[in-house]
Amino acid sequence: MIYIFLANGFEETEALTPLDYFRRCEELTVKSVGISSKNIVGGHGIKVECDITIDEVDLDETDMIVLPGGMPGTLNLETSEHVQEAIDYCALNDKYIAAICAAPSILGHKNMLNGKKAVCYPGFEQELYGAQIMDEAVCVDDNIITSKGAGTANQFAFELVKILCGEKRAEFLKAAVQWQE
Repeated sequence: MIYIFLANGFEETEALTPLDYFRRCEELTVKSVGISSKNIVGGHGIKVECDITIDEVDLDETDMIVLPGGMPGTLNLETSEHVQEAIDYCALNDKYIAAICAAPSILGHKNMLNGKKAVCYPGFEQELYGAQIMDEAVCVDDNIITSKGAGTANQFAFELVKILCGEKRAEFLKAAVQWQE
């Protein structure tokens, strides 16, 4: 199961692009998760009805969690005890943790990026305590995947699909959506 956590003020493109691409892969199961309720409002006023609320997450089923950025969405994710528990569970059980834009700062504050390669939205680098900041759209280091922002949401989503389903499936998805680099 892939859980994409949505908090009020999330960056819509960073959440909905991976959600859409995961749903195109019939071999994957993904749920959008509302932090405060099923109805969440993004940073640009787009209203999303999530599949489940945070109380319905079953960590034992988790393969990956996705933390979209945006403000104050990132701050709202970070203050959620349930999100913190999910991050800890994934870290302890070698499950994938994907964070984009400002959301890698949540992992930095937990000292999870120390010695790891990572990227984030420009200006948040100092929050990635101990990370080796890279100059890439998407960065993978072990079970942690980070990306820069809304403009890299496609690359982020393709990389997540590649990790979960393999290169061939990711390339098929790129062709299906007419991705051009």
